Amino acid sequence: MKQKKLLYAGKAKTVYRTDTKGKLIVEFRDDITAFDGGKKDVLKNKGSYNAEVSAFFFGYLAENGVKTHFVKMLDPRHMVVHELSMIPLEVIVRNIAAGSIVRNYPFKEGSKLNPPVIVIDYKDDSRHDPMLNDDLIVALGLCTPAELKKIKKIALEVNRLLVKLLAAQGITLVDFKIEFGRKGKTICLGDEISMDSMRLWDKKTGESLDKDVYRFNKGDVMATYNTVAARIVHAKKRP
Repeated sequence: MKQKKLLYAGKAKTVYRTDTKGKLIVEFRDDITAFDGGKKDVLKNKGSYNAEVSAFFFGYLAENGVKTHFVKMLDPRHMVVHELSMIPLEVIVRNIAAGSIVRNYPFKEGSKLNPPVIVIDYKDDSRHDPMLNDDLIVALGLCTPAELKKIKKIALEVNRLLVKLLAAQGITLVDFKIEFGRKGKTICLGDEISMDSMRLWDKKTGESLDKDVYRFNKGDVMATYNTVAARIVHAKKRP
């Protein structure tokens, strides 16, 4: 498979067309950003950590019946995926109150959300990714009511599977963001699932194991990413 024309360059990933119809190559770069790009750095090996963890999660989810865009890894930072028609929604599943939900609503930091809360934002940096409700999503023509119901169902199943997997490694899945696209009429999980798009806490210490380490200067973010990748991908204990 040969890498061809640049299709899209985001904050931390670059997407290329290939010489194979329906397949794309995603490059996980070493860029890291926070606060709508207000904080930026390039950190060696960051891309490969996120690619490794994303590939592992996609494989695990596929084994458990979740359809994803993942095909294979070409090398530690280049992933082959099915081309999807992406839906411009950021679907956030929250198990514990933290981050923006605490800033914007009267939740206490660390309080459990039972059942999990699904928040959906409009993926548009120029508008700072505003929150949407179901009526707005349908009115904007972003997806049909049936597709939205399917997206929420998949998001909760992904949450159930990841909570179980991570708990076995002593990690609490606080919240995470995922994105979806269409492959024909099928809704598939796309983008990535990594420390950049999740909030993870150590079950014993409460220590942050995600991009919050970078956001709030809590320590060495690359040492954290290395440790988390090892705990998730290479751990012997499985649920």
